[in-house]
Order: sequence, then C-alpha cells, then structure tokens
Amino acid sequence: MSNVTNLAVAVFGVEIPSASPVFVGVLTVHVPLGLACVATGLGAALSPKHNRRHPRFGTAYYWCLAGLCATAAVLAVMRWSEDYHLFILAVVSLGAATAGRWAVRRQRRGWVVTHILGMSGSYVALLTAFYLDNAKNLPLWRDLPTVAFWFLPAGVAVPFVARALVRHRDRTA
Repeated sequence: MSNVTNLAVAVFGVEIPSASPVFVGVLTVHVPLGLACVATGLGAALSPKHNRRHPRFGTAYYWCLAGLCATAAVLAVMRWSEDYHLFILAVVSLGAATAGRWAVRRQRRGWVVTHILGMSGSYVALLTAFYLDNAKNLPLWRDLPTVAFWFLPAGVAVPFVARALVRHRDRTA
C-alpha cells in the first residue's frame, strides 16, 4: 500500500525522507532543538568552569537534549527500519548527559571525571547521529565512507576530553 505523504521531498536541497505532515511538523521542532544543543553544548564546553555561564549553558543543553531525544523517538517510530540507530544514539546521548548532570549534583569522589566523560560523550553521540543522518547533504562529508560518520566525532573529541581531564585533574581526585 503506497501513501503519497511518505514520499521524500527536498527542502533547500536537503532530502526530507517523508512528506507526512506529522513527520514534517515534528522535524520543525527537532531541527531547532538540535541546533540549540550544538550551540549550548559548545557554549558550556568553552565557557570558564567557575562562573555562571558554564552551568547555565549546561542546563540549557540538557533540556534541549531531552526535547531532542523525545522528537527523535517520534521520528524514529515513524521510520523505524531506517532510523532506529538514530533513536539509540539519542538515548545514549541523553543517558550520558544525565550521568554527567547527576555527577555534578552528587559531587561524590571523582565526580569531575564522570561529569566530563558524561557530557562530552553525550555531545559526541549527538554529533554522530547528526552526521549519520545528514552527512550525505554536506560538502566534504558526503565524500567520506559511512564508517567515518561513526568514528570521526569521537576521534576529534578524544584530545579535547583528555585535555579537560588533565586540566581538572586536581578536582578529579
């Protein structure tokens, strides 16, 4: 049974895999949430850790990510066989961010390591999902093999995470 609303459409040269009004409606919330996650996550990572900006950016990142995970669930359910892996990455990202947020709230021994690894792992999973879904539309990325979309975000993040762990090692004990 074929349904015209499930046909792919292009918007600004980007293929939208379904023309279903529900899918497009959820996508109009999902995309801005994803952009907000990228911006607030970067803001938290780059802001000084001992002032108000870092926790404010981090809190905004977490709640935008929660919304993004919810919209990812709806989108994945609508196209499960094509998008289930994106839903799994959304859950992993939110789970890692929850662990990072929990570590700050509890501040038990080694909490800084858990916070850094949780939040950076969350951001890496977020970017991995983005590249898996969108790299085919991006210059340079579209020429890379699919395996690169799985591992490049983590490969780029590792030196920065290692640097953060070294910089904050006095607080990690």
